[in-house]
Amino acid sequence: MRHACEERVGPLTVHQLNELLLVCSLVLLVAVAAVRISSRSGLPSLLLYLGIGVAIGQDGIGNVQFDNAELTQVIGYAALVVILAEGGLGTKWKEIKPALPMAAVLSTAGVAVSVGITAAAAHYWVGLEWRQALIIGAVVSSTDAAAVFSVLRKVPLPSRVTGTLEAESGFNDAPVVILVVAFSTAGPVESWYMLLGTIALELAIGAAIGLAVGFLGAFGLRHVALPASGLYPIAVMAIAVVAYAAGAMAHGSGFLAVYLASVVLGNAKLPHAPANRGFAEGLGWLAQIGMFVLLGLLVTPHELVDDFWPAVLVGLVLTAVARPLSVFMSLLPFRVPWQEQALMSWAGLRGAVPIILATIPMVSGIEGSEKVFNIVFVLVVVYTLVQGPTLPWLARALRLGDQAEAADLGVESAPLERLRGHLLSVAVPQKSRMHGVEVAELRLPPGAAVTLVVRDGKSFVPSPTTVLRHGDELLVVATDPVRDAAERRLRAVAQGGKLADWLGTGGTRGGT
Repeated sequence: MRHACEERVGPLTVHQLNELLLVCSLVLLVAVAAVRISSRSGLPSLLLYLGIGVAIGQDGIGNVQFDNAELTQVIGYAALVVILAEGGLGTKWKEIKPALPMAAVLSTAGVAVSVGITAAAAHYWVGLEWRQALIIGAVVSSTDAAAVFSVLRKVPLPSRVTGTLEAESGFNDAPVVILVVAFSTAGPVESWYMLLGTIALELAIGAAIGLAVGFLGAFGLRHVALPASGLYPIAVMAIAVVAYAAGAMAHGSGFLAVYLASVVLGNAKLPHAPANRGFAEGLGWLAQIGMFVLLGLLVTPHELVDDFWPAVLVGLVLTAVARPLSVFMSLLPFRVPWQEQALMSWAGLRGAVPIILATIPMVSGIEGSEKVFNIVFVLVVVYTLVQGPTLPWLARALRLGDQAEAADLGVESAPLERLRGHLLSVAVPQKSRMHGVEVAELRLPPGAAVTLVVRDGKSFVPSPTTVLRHGDELLVVATDPVRDAAERRLRAVAQGGKLADWLGTGGTRGGT
């Protein structure tokens, strides 16, 4: 009789499945450890994950043979959905709201300028055919959401710059995907006005569906108490994925839909909001690790040698000419200071998204698509290595990196359904102006009160004269009608201190 561990499970035996799980777990642990190395060295984490994939792939120590571009594209799309959802959940509406017009122009007109200049360089200087040149121009004109979100949130920048770059990275995937698919279709490329019409229609459909799904999902989560707190993060991510699927099935931009739905959900004051973001962040890291390792497996290192210098040349034109010109021409009507334009030009980070998009012509069977993929891969690696670590230095050199704004207050809400109230868990971060404020000076509205303070691992019931400190965690009970007013007041004090009302930061008066 065959041993139990050799029982067949589809095409694999249980023993083979166990070995596969062990290898995957070890790769994941190494990748997680790479996050620490990345944070200490300043190198973008995507390079380390790509390196892991290359190391275990062809020409590497693992010699894993993998050349399935179609599977890579499907998994890459799924990972991008998760990354956009995580980025949207962490995006603050107050930061991107003023930047939306600039981000919209950058992700449409700016993309067009970048595609034209980069494609011309690839055709005339590198000698590629026009179709291949246009594909490269479109592929590398998309800034990468994962790279932008991970780098910018470590660099203190003016909110207008951060909001513009984050919104641009969430928006520009949609028009770029349409362009790459159009250029990778067999036969003549559609006329430019047909492409513009298709892009506009798909963006409009995706935006409408994303906003609708986001608002409906937020309304449902705020009015339906789930039986376990752990279900809220799952529900939030499920709603984001529904937005993508609905947008794509309606022939709109699913990527724009999932990003906008996630922005709505992330700013809707949902129950257990910090836990929702933490869960999404973990999934985002997992998606990035899997996507980058898979892309590293797909590449064949010895084939990159001949395409190294063409990639460097195309990347130089993109970084030094195409991106700055697209930023300058897009932001010209908005009168943005030159320092901010220079930083946004340098912060047009590329990552896994261009490499994933480079698999589209491979799947479509376009002639020379392997060369296109190799050029894009080398370009992303080289210029991410250059731009990522130098971005904080450039921000300081332009005097844009020394923002001393007060840290935002972390508030987590848990609904108390039968009591018709809410329990707010409030964390007082460093630089918060709530430090030194007495409990009575919070002036919470009637129906809300600070019931417990946790300090240095010890909890106590505060008195009206208890002085709050950095690192404190407060439990605030608020009835349903005053829940929003209580949170607004807490955030106002965190930003403006005990004189928040007189400093114009708002808040609702009342007693505790």
